Amino acid sequence: MLTAVLAIWALFAAVLTGAAQGKGQEELSVVTSYPPSFFEPFRKAFDAENPGIRTTIIQRNTASASRFILEKRGTSADIFWASSPDSFELLKQKGELSAIAARPTGAPEKVFGYPVNDPEGYYLGFALSGYGIVYNASYLAQNKLPVPENWQDLLKPVYSGHIGITSPSRSGTTHLIIEALLQTYGWDKGWAMLSQLGGNLSTVTARSFGVAAGVAQRRFGIGITIDFLAKAPDFVGGDNVFVLPPDSVYVPASIAILSRARNKQAAERFVDFLLSPKGQALLLDPSIGRIPLAAHLPAAAGSDGQSEGLFKSKAFDPRLSAERYGLINLIFDDYIVRRRATLARLWKRLAQLEALDNQPDRASTLARARRLLGTPPLSATEAEALDRSLKAALPRGMARSPEQMQIARDLRNTIEHNLAMVENLLLTASPPRDDIGLNRYPR
Repeated sequence: MLTAVLAIWALFAAVLTGAAQGKGQEELSVVTSYPPSFFEPFRKAFDAENPGIRTTIIQRNTASASRFILEKRGTSADIFWASSPDSFELLKQKGELSAIAARPTGAPEKVFGYPVNDPEGYYLGFALSGYGIVYNASYLAQNKLPVPENWQDLLKPVYSGHIGITSPSRSGTTHLIIEALLQTYGWDKGWAMLSQLGGNLSTVTARSFGVAAGVAQRRFGIGITIDFLAKAPDFVGGDNVFVLPPDSVYVPASIAILSRARNKQAAERFVDFLLSPKGQALLLDPSIGRIPLAAHLPAAAGSDGQSEGLFKSKAFDPRLSAERYGLINLIFDDYIVRRRATLARLWKRLAQLEALDNQPDRASTLARARRLLGTPPLSATEAEALDRSLKAALPRGMARSPEQMQIARDLRNTIEHNLAMVENLLLTASPPRDDIGLNRYPR
């Protein structure tokens, strides 16, 4: 009897002790767009070194994570941890980020012409990301397709129906590469390139990791993605190959402490750990596959500050990207995603007609069709003149204002008008019975 009573008291004491320890444990909430294969090694290592802190991860894609921070103001959230610099800029402009001090990592001030840390001191880079092309070697061989070497290669007619991408409205990773192309090549040429790319798309995946997964599963042969998603063992098959084109995009992945953080001390300690030698070394784990910033590591990203890749002539402007975040997504979704099948049909027919031995009049008509097919529904001047409130990102499910709804209607009408004109031009340029064995172009 005495033994049983003692056992009950021992169990009761253990419960009380555990409750006291749990009560004294600090809570740290991290909002991130990274998959579990990425964040779990960091969480486990940090918690092991900080037993008094319990880390909770809120995992969402970048756009959803940004909306969560903007909309769920009453929900505990201490840290934002992601790859998309324009998302950090968006949150900074909304007053959601707290000032943060830089850590001495030994990294240069800039990598490939891009600042490692926010010059205004609201977020810090912790790793370098490379944006490039993932392809399935056996798929390309089976379909007798050449290996793409740069972004321009992806616009070639030979890749029609073989490329996958994610919508920038669902992926901060894709949004950044779309912005990089627009800022580097200019509004008009950039959208013309994106229209051609749209004509070569096989599909638009729902999430960023769906691109590498689709290539691995041979649903399409080529994808546009970021290095760590292309290599992630959760999604990629043995035949996948990731390449960084000569004109690739390199930008730092970052971390920030939210202005509404309830546990800033624990958040600061997490940032300290991430930028410490141990935290930087974790980036070399094959399941993470990122380039560390710390100069003392073998794979560290060193740079003489010279601009490379797409930013040879000018640096990427994350502030501009954040200001027009919603507008770019709106145009891309209506112009490229929803019209993917139409763009594929029109670009393919244009290439067929251009391959004929055309007379000057027909060549002129086809040139007009090409220009119009690549014309965005809004000029650069019109886009710049729009009020910022009409260009900013709109949280999903939020009611649009009458002005925003009117802009969406105007864009849709312009796109439909332009594509109808292209259709008529191609009909005009098509012989009654031409050399490619087709009758007049069907509507």
